[in-house]
Amino acid sequence: MSSAASHSAAAGPLAGVKVLDLTSVVMGPFATQILAQLGAEIIKVETPEGDNMRHVGPMQHAGMGPIFLHANAGKKSIVLDLKHAEGREAALKLAESCDVFVSNVRPQALARLGLDYEAVRQRSPRIIHVSCCGFDQDGPDAARPAYDDLIQGATGVPWLMGQYGSPEPAYMPTTLADRVTGLHTVYAVTAALYARSQSGVGQAVVVPMFEAMAQFILGDHMAGLTFQPPIGKPGYARLLTPHRKPYVTNDGMLCVLIYNDLHWKRFFAAIGETEGLARDPRFASHSARAANIDAVYAAVARLMRTRTTAQWRALLDAADVPNMPMNSPEDLLANPQLRATGFVSDTVHPTEGPMHTLAHPTKWSATPPARNLSPAPRLGEHTLQLLEEAGYTHERIAALLAQGACRTDT
Repeated sequence: MSSAASHSAAAGPLAGVKVLDLTSVVMGPFATQILAQLGAEIIKVETPEGDNMRHVGPMQHAGMGPIFLHANAGKKSIVLDLKHAEGREAALKLAESCDVFVSNVRPQALARLGLDYEAVRQRSPRIIHVSCCGFDQDGPDAARPAYDDLIQGATGVPWLMGQYGSPEPAYMPTTLADRVTGLHTVYAVTAALYARSQSGVGQAVVVPMFEAMAQFILGDHMAGLTFQPPIGKPGYARLLTPHRKPYVTNDGMLCVLIYNDLHWKRFFAAIGETEGLARDPRFASHSARAANIDAVYAAVARLMRTRTTAQWRALLDAADVPNMPMNSPEDLLANPQLRATGFVSDTVHPTEGPMHTLAHPTKWSATPPARNLSPAPRLGEHTLQLLEEAGYTHERIAALLAQGACRTDT
């Protein structure tokens, strides 16, 4: 790791860390975006066609789609054809000065390209080689392809949606598996960097989507299957009741969670139900409410229809009962909390114009994450710069361009 001493504290806790990023779509770029916000230098290696997410609109200009813009700020883009011998050699040359190598290319394909851990560490012995893949490589599914929809299905998300009351099994309308696995990737990188700081030794790390999501789902929903023999069905009942949804009020909708005994006592007092539902044994304790969760949520749903959203918010806030409005993505961009904290801000991209950007959600007292990342790059925007920094002469770069081993944005 290059010395962080020359970096200001504002550069972030990973100042001085250099990452060679061979990721695309969502899972890997989401992870390396967070690493960039934490101060790492990210060299994004793209194919001549570019990251697939470049081409998902709507967009102002070709190759600059919104998901790409949000997941790739703070990175430098170099285009290398890794199937070309000189393109592969350039990637290995870049790796020599990097602390971390991150890829979401299937391990078998990465090995065919000559960029597996054994190959990369020959050029960079202290490298931390992180492979984000579909499945743990010790299992029978090691070589299978994996995408968010497939992993959601394989780990039971659509099944749970069907149990929850969906007319038919359905995927969550967000790239849940990609982003959960991306967060695993971030802590894997940072923990491996810490381990290397203690031992001086790099290592290979595998971050599998299927196992990461299985942990996520089973942690909530193993339930009675935890025990051998089982003592009940799978599923956390409170999360699966069809009544667990924003409540309809007299004039809109409101999200309310009356959770512990004190919340319920305050709620009943606020609505004048101290002699009614407050004495119903189904509401008497956490265990009783959990055992009768459908009836409990249905009763609250009936009550919520009796007042307007504003009336409920005033009453529940006064009683200190947890509630929040039901926001849309548009609402979030104007949300006073997110604006006040700087999580949502407005910037101007040099080619895409005015746009909303998202900051890192954590706050640090001494080494805060970067707030003003460079804009998401054009395809191959930094190819020439990065090759020159790696020691390539102008003549050799010209030869690589002529051979099709690399490409620039011009």
